[in-house]
Amino acid sequence: MKAYVFPGQGAQFSGMGRDLFEASLTAQERFSLADEILGFSISKIMFEGSDEDLKQTSVTQPAIFLHSVILAELLGEQFQPDMVAGHSLGEFSALVAAGAIQFEDGLRLVSERAQAMQAACDTTPSTMAAVLGLEDDVVEKICSDTDGIVVAANYNCPGQLVISGEFKAVEEACAALTEAGARRALMLPVGGAFHSPLMEPAREQLAQAIAATALRAPKCPIVQNVSAMPESDPERIKANLIAQLTAPVRWTQSMHRMIQMGATEAIEVGPGKVLQGLFKKVDRGFVVSGAQLATEA
Repeated sequence: MKAYVFPGQGAQFSGMGRDLFEASLTAQERFSLADEILGFSISKIMFEGSDEDLKQTSVTQPAIFLHSVILAELLGEQFQPDMVAGHSLGEFSALVAAGAIQFEDGLRLVSERAQAMQAACDTTPSTMAAVLGLEDDVVEKICSDTDGIVVAANYNCPGQLVISGEFKAVEEACAALTEAGARRALMLPVGGAFHSPLMEPAREQLAQAIAATALRAPKCPIVQNVSAMPESDPERIKANLIAQLTAPVRWTQSMHRMIQMGATEAIEVGPGKVLQGLFKKVDRGFVVSGAQLATEA
């Protein structure tokens, strides 16, 4: 059984998507439509912009979404998922690829999400940090014992967790985590505390947009970040998408769930190889690959 998985923020790179644009008239039409919907030339930034240009949340999220969704569409008959999942932002890509949300609606939601998250980031000095080499429960306990807001935000794989919260609280937690034996507790160069209670204003804003968006049952189950459970019911999917902004990304648990569901192979659809590497941390023998366009003879 095949699990198709979609990456989140951080997978962007300069020049991303140009190969898709050059390979297909369909891709060219999608990029043109995206430029129109967003009101700026995201295609130009993706193809020609610097790494710094691509780091802006309002650009990063739609750029990764576009790369992933267009690639999935160009796979055509190759795209035969038994299940899908996406890491944070990637959950929106997965839902569009699985036929639950129309392309245009998905792009609008991702753009709204990015802008709402950026606005929330601007409200409170906040950040995230990667923690390596500690058990999840140890990290959770130290976060709960730290003054201020700091929580476990991304369960990426065994021994790799990201914490998120107020800047000072994250700094203090990192010091305590290092003292507790973390191999690394490294502040990340991000503009805010994603997947933490500090994203509540963004959650409220996105909730309205998601409620107003048509969402059908996907053609296969989606294992969602919030629950690490397979979902097909449109209303449950919507509720989980809304909750995702302030809840942790349970990616470790989601990978285990997909394997329990019978997945024997994971195919990453989008830029980068991050998710392939995380699957290997769960099971070194698990078959992983990146989606590739069929080359014409």
